[in-house]
Amino acid sequence: MEYSIALSLSKRQIYLTQGGRLIKTYPVGIGKASTPTPTGSYRIVSKDPNPGGVFGAMWLGLSIPGYGIHGTNNPQSIGKMVSKGCIRMHNQDVLQLSRIVSIGTPVTIQS
Repeated sequence: MEYSIALSLSKRQIYLTQGGRLIKTYPVGIGKASTPTPTGSYRIVSKDPNPGGVFGAMWLGLSIPGYGIHGTNNPQSIGKMVSKGCIRMHNQDVLQLSRIVSIGTPVTIQS
């Protein structure tokens, strides 16, 4: 059964579902007002472990160039509007998510 990811910008939460059933919820940091996280329907197109620096332990690239779901070296930023549009997760959360989802997994970002 296929997994999918839904991101609520207002709640700053990722919802992982499988076949329409909620599996897991993760807190996230999102884009600040001047560089907002784009809404829309995308897919995971790459998985890059240990990208380093501000990207933390994992980068999950989205089908909108330059944007992704990634870890962070600043865990206090989770739950806040702080990024340049990317979705930040705790490193242990993004590592767990990356083990579950595959390239091609749909990602819906909504306000």
